[in-house]
Amino acid sequence: MDNIEKGNPIKLIEEHKNSIFFLKKGSVKIVNAKTDLVKYIVKRGNIFGELALYDEKAAKEEVAYALEDCIICYIEAEQMDELMEKHKSLKNGVLKIYGLRIRKLERRLSDLLYKDSATRIKEFIVEYIEEFGEEKGAGKLVANNLLSHKEIANLTNTSRQTVSNVLSNMRKKGIIKYDSNSISVN
Repeated sequence: MDNIEKGNPIKLIEEHKNSIFFLKKGSVKIVNAKTDLVKYIVKRGNIFGELALYDEKAAKEEVAYALEDCIICYIEAEQMDELMEKHKSLKNGVLKIYGLRIRKLERRLSDLLYKDSATRIKEFIVEYIEEFGEEKGAGKLVANNLLSHKEIANLTNTSRQTVSNVLSNMRKKGIIKYDSNSISVN
């Protein structure tokens, strides 16, 4: 188990070569090492680095960064593979994670084809708050503001300026409240 401070990279290849990571606390962003674009966000209770099980070359193309102070556990890919063979429910859990990521990617592609940039950003913000938020009285969901406007732009295939404009409009209309620490839906 390791403690990773906010903003620090998690050495997917260097220190823990061919390891699968379990995120016990915090949030992590997975970034394409070549393009420096955010691929997806991992929240507490999920795994990442699982590409080491299937494609070592592809696993080397990812870098993870702690969005908050994190606690991670890791296991060698070979040990994980053995555990998955012994415990089919673990194998099904990993397949379920892949299935959910594939569905998200399919939806992102569909959104890119059929929705305008403002709609993609609005829907992303609402989904982000629903996934990462915690209920704070009277049904109000509040999420830590972990992503920059540039990262939101990468995840919605828009520009940083468009993200800034859409968020400002949403705030003016009273749809969301946000500052540098948190974001919530009204």
